Amino acid sequence: MAQKKRGAIENAAEIKLLASPTRIEIVDTLESLGEFVSVAELAAQMGRPADGLYYHLRQLAAGGLIVEEVAADGRRYRTRSRGGDRLRLRYQPGETANAEAVKRVASSVLRVAERDFHRAIADPASQVSGPQRELWAARGKGWVGPGELAEINELLSRLMDLLQQPRSPGKGRLVALSWVLTPLQKRVSHAGARPSNAKRTRRT
Repeated sequence: MAQKKRGAIENAAEIKLLASPTRIEIVDTLESLGEFVSVAELAAQMGRPADGLYYHLRQLAAGGLIVEEVAADGRRYRTRSRGGDRLRLRYQPGETANAEAVKRVASSVLRVAERDFHRAIADPASQVSGPQRELWAARGKGWVGPGELAEINELLSRLMDLLQQPRSPGKGRLVALSWVLTPLQKRVSHAGARPSNAKRTRRT
C-alpha cells in the first residue's frame, strides 16, 4: 500500500479513524516514542493489555495513519509522520463531513483527558504544585483582541513543540496535554428575564 501524505489530515474518512479514545491514545503514544515499537512496548506505555490493541492497530494501518513493518520479533508500528511533524487535523467548518468527523475526534480527546486526569489524581505521588507540577485542569474565559489571540496561538504552538521533542535520556516522564480553544457566541437574553436590580441568590 502506498504511503499517504504525512502530517495534516483533512479527509473525513481518515479523521473518523481517530474518533476512538483508544486510537487517539495509540497515535499519541507512537508519536511520543518516535520510532517503530512492538505491540508489547506500546501496550506497556499505554497501560493496556496488548490483545486489546491489535484490532485498532490494523484499522489505523489500513487507513494509512500508522506504518506497520514485519520484523524478526513480530510486527512493529510507528506513526506515518516523522521528524517531529505530528499528525494534525485540518478543519472545514460548517455543514461538512469533515466538521462532523472533527467533532467526534474532539469528543474522544476530552474523554481520554478525563480518564487520564481521574487516574492521575488518584495517585498520591502526582505533583500538583511548584515548577514540576504535572496535574492541572482549568477553564478560562475572557475577552481578547487580535493581538491576544495571536499570542494564545503562539503559546499553544510552543507547548506542542515541547511535547513533540523525541524521547531521550533524562526524559523519563510521559505527560499528556489537552485543551479546547473556541469562540463563544453572544447569548440572547431570555424573554422574561429578571430585571438587573432584582435580588439574586448566589450558590456555592
